[in-house]
Amino acid sequence: MNKQRRSRAPKDVTDTPRALAGPLAPFDVRAFLDSAGISRRIVRYARASVVFAQGSPANSVFYIQQGGVKLSVLSRRGREAIVAMLAPGDFFGEGCLAGQPLRMGTATALVPTRLLRIQKSAMMRSLHEQSALSDRFIAHVLGRNIRIEEDLVDHLFNSSEKRLARTLLLLARYGDDRLPPRLLPKISQETLAEMVGTTRSRVNVFMNKFRKLGFVKYNGTITIDSALLSVVLHD
Repeated sequence: MNKQRRSRAPKDVTDTPRALAGPLAPFDVRAFLDSAGISRRIVRYARASVVFAQGSPANSVFYIQQGGVKLSVLSRRGREAIVAMLAPGDFFGEGCLAGQPLRMGTATALVPTRLLRIQKSAMMRSLHEQSALSDRFIAHVLGRNIRIEEDLVDHLFNSSEKRLARTLLLLARYGDDRLPPRLLPKISQETLAEMVGTTRSRVNVFMNKFRKLGFVKYNGTITIDSALLSVVLHD
């Protein structure tokens, strides 16, 4: 009986964990890397490096193994809007699978980041052949749609203080028990203001208020206390 030939994983991915933390159930990345005929490679980006730019060809999907990525869109007038902040376990760039020829936005590494880059054709084939990957990817797409709907409702009906509290909790992956203490990736108040839809000065006022109340702590990084949820729930 002929055995299926398995491609050998590159040396720089031998430390890839079998289960990656993320907001959705992880799939077996090592098994995916070892699958025959998969066109993929590990790419690393320094902090603030551009993964892909708005308007560039959309020909691959990315999976975050380590680090974080910011997705943003630039208007014709030069105004930037942040679409999402992604963490390990997230896919992005999947628009190419739906026939998107060019990137609708820019992806930038928030911190030193390691990504799995999968060519469009390989991803399409893998989604048909690997049920575990297909289930994981569908869950990701549905979860992203739910998040977009929640963000829209948040911007329409909630105050900027409540929107900031919700943004901080989402960035800290509140509710995901698989993650360590709720540390935020390095992020500026200007970026938070863009995400919330307010000014940097307002973000500064609210952050100081949250710190005095014990909801956030500063020590080189930002730690979020679960008590911050009270701001979101308060009417």
